[in-house]
Amino acid sequence: MPAEWEPHEATWLSWPHNAADWPGRFAPIHWVYAEIVRKLTPHERVRLVVRDRTHEGRIRRTLEKVGVASDRVELLRWTTDRSWCRDTGPIFVLDRAGRRTIASFRFAGWAKYRNFTRDARIPARAAKAIGVPLLPVEHERRPVVLEGGAIDVNGRGSILTTEECLLDPEVQVRNPGFGQSEYERLFAEVLGAANTIWLGRGIAGDDTHGHVDDLARFVSPDTIVLCRERDPNDPNHRVLEENRERLEGARLEDGSKPQIVDLPMPCPLVFDGQRLPASYANFYIANGVVLVPTFNDAADRLALGVLAELFPDREVIGIHSVELVWGLGTLHCLSQQEPADGMA
Repeated sequence: MPAEWEPHEATWLSWPHNAADWPGRFAPIHWVYAEIVRKLTPHERVRLVVRDRTHEGRIRRTLEKVGVASDRVELLRWTTDRSWCRDTGPIFVLDRAGRRTIASFRFAGWAKYRNFTRDARIPARAAKAIGVPLLPVEHERRPVVLEGGAIDVNGRGSILTTEECLLDPEVQVRNPGFGQSEYERLFAEVLGAANTIWLGRGIAGDDTHGHVDDLARFVSPDTIVLCRERDPNDPNHRVLEENRERLEGARLEDGSKPQIVDLPMPCPLVFDGQRLPASYANFYIANGVVLVPTFNDAADRLALGVLAELFPDREVIGIHSVELVWGLGTLHCLSQQEPADGMA
């Protein structure tokens, strides 16, 4: 599995249509998505899943209004349940010849929701639509569940994940009976990542029960950004400090220590009494651009500055995400990269 900063063929998105994901705040979401597409299309193609013909017409008009070039967007008319393409979309790997292949992990609604059966068909439909092989991923003849937000790779053999998401034996159990050794073998065999770095828990408000893309991300083969909460009274403070201790003792695939760069946390964001998983770590790296969620917070500028220094060859652009995070995810959660061929 290539790192996210390696060349892309396209970005996958699924246009939002389930108002229940943003109760009371759905109206602005289409314009946030349109802005994301507008910022991506100068740099790469966008493959955009839409619900039906009527939905497609509305989306085309919305994209036209914000000035998106139609030849940079491919609309795929598939009925879906929700819009979180990081977890429902195709996870791409490259074969030994450097050709794109879709690893057919099973999606099961984060082991929490029942409305996922249409989303679970997306990887197979994607493989057929773009003409790439589909690699079944099974353990003891059972499909393996894995969401894209649960992992992050450096493209050289190391992978980040959390124990809370994959190893909790009682809460949102993805693969009953799976332990650390089973996951590590899977990561090595399917993703080419033989070195697993296990972090502990995820951030407060995370509906996925510990996705790593809200707290720590590779930004180069040897560098990891890790969120840091300075307020000792915030529930994220101890969680993130414990993860820092783990990273300080971790090793990369070559035995070296990773460099750790602090990424701030925004002030707690609460809506209707619910803590939301607002995090600058949920950025998305595309060809020539890094899209970063912002939250009308004093730390927005600091987070953009940190990432701009880490990606000097890309534009680093903030995307207003206060409404978006009410759906319990932001930019990385809704996107999935399709790597270019020929990088093996």
